[in-house]
Amino acid sequence: MRVAIVTDSNSGITQEQGREAGIYVVPMPFMMAGETYFEDISLTQKSFYEKLAEGAEISTSQPSPASLIELWNGLLKEHDAVIHIPMSSGLSSSCETAHALAADFGGKVLVVNNQRISVTQRQSVLEAKAMADQGVSAEEIKRVLEETALDSTIYITVDTLEYLKKGGRITPAAALLGTFLKIKPVLTIQGEKLDAFAKARTMKQAKSMMITAVKKDLEERFSDPEGAGVHMAVAHTDNETAALEFKKELMELFPKAGDIYVDHLSLSVSCHIGPGALAVACTKKLSL
Repeated sequence: MRVAIVTDSNSGITQEQGREAGIYVVPMPFMMAGETYFEDISLTQKSFYEKLAEGAEISTSQPSPASLIELWNGLLKEHDAVIHIPMSSGLSSSCETAHALAADFGGKVLVVNNQRISVTQRQSVLEAKAMADQGVSAEEIKRVLEETALDSTIYITVDTLEYLKKGGRITPAAALLGTFLKIKPVLTIQGEKLDAFAKARTMKQAKSMMITAVKKDLEERFSDPEGAGVHMAVAHTDNETAALEFKKELMELFPKAGDIYVDHLSLSVSCHIGPGALAVACTKKLSL
């Protein structure tokens, strides 16, 4: 069985990386000043943060139904089935839309909702591709990814409260007070949604809180205190120098985790938390 693997740019997989790996990446659309831009096609990381710094109002959307149908129809000319892995259903309606559209494809398009985004979504996509290359059926790939959906964890510290305020996640008064007190909120993604986790006064304290949280997850959720059985990653929003420093710290703390992948957080997350954010993620390895 030939199975095509499709994801969206929320996975952090670029168009070029997708072509090299044989993975099809749907670019996420963004609206600015009445125009629509597409991640990694007409909207680069650099231009996104430049527009953000200029105060541009940026909103996210989902891929058009027509673009998904066209892509799936094209892939099914050369493949027996399509596995489509969008961002978590708790963070976007694009997963629900894809499910509805797939119903018209007679079981040949299977949409996976494994509750992930960014580097953890990327890991799911890579594992799906590895299984497809081994001849695993589309139905089995979907089953495995959804059964292991919660085998991941993400912690994010935010440098500014401005964008959480803009998105209505905190009140203007709370943002003002937080800025005055120099609070660095730590957020988490455990399954579907982005939630508050803790409050720090400095970036150093925030990183310490994230490391402590990761240690607890490795011990209690994954039964793997040394991290030998997880993929560890660092993600950031226009904060690469700090991300590389954080990677070094984590590699010293968890030497058995191996190399730690570093990437940008997807722009869909970035537009809600702004630049300067730093994240750590762990995903339990699959036995492929």
